[in-house]
Amino acid sequence: MTVDPNAATQGFPSPPSAPDRPGAARYLVPALVACAVAVGLGAYGTVHDPAGTAFNLAGFSSTGAVKSWLATASFGFAVVQLVSALMVYGRLPGPSWAGALHRWSGRVAFLTAVPVAVHCLYALGYQTYEPRVLWHSLLGCFFFGVFSAKMLLLRSERLPGWLLPIVGGLVFAALTVVWLTSALWFFRTFGVTT
Repeated sequence: MTVDPNAATQGFPSPPSAPDRPGAARYLVPALVACAVAVGLGAYGTVHDPAGTAFNLAGFSSTGAVKSWLATASFGFAVVQLVSALMVYGRLPGPSWAGALHRWSGRVAFLTAVPVAVHCLYALGYQTYEPRVLWHSLLGCFFFGVFSAKMLLLRSERLPGWLLPIVGGLVFAALTVVWLTSALWFFRTFGVTT
């Protein structure tokens, strides 16, 4: 359908202009998905009978060592994500390929976090028997929820400039606490072994 630019002067109302800001659904849908993912993971971990172990890799002394090293790799790539995001947003000087580095380090961080989460949920479940474990369980579920929201928000247009850095910061903060309450705890308790 073609709109005559002179229609308003001929007695016809002008078509409504496109909104300047995204609608509430652009924020609500990612928030609801984040909640659904986090609550779903927590619910599964709570009702599932822990199997005790889910996987082990040759060359590692235990599943705890495998998880700790994968979590450390994930956290390392998350640090690269943080630094490259600061480059992309002009807070640090960086190369022209900082955007590609940001995207790929995020992908690798997520892919190395998935087997750790699968093991945690399947082998151990959602546990609350001490504060460290409670925070680990809560923020592990929160991490995957807020990560899901970030991925959905990346596809949205015309978002406020502050939104993605805030959500990305939440993803990084959650992963940091998850790493501190698991891998760092493991290395300090059992030593840095493979």
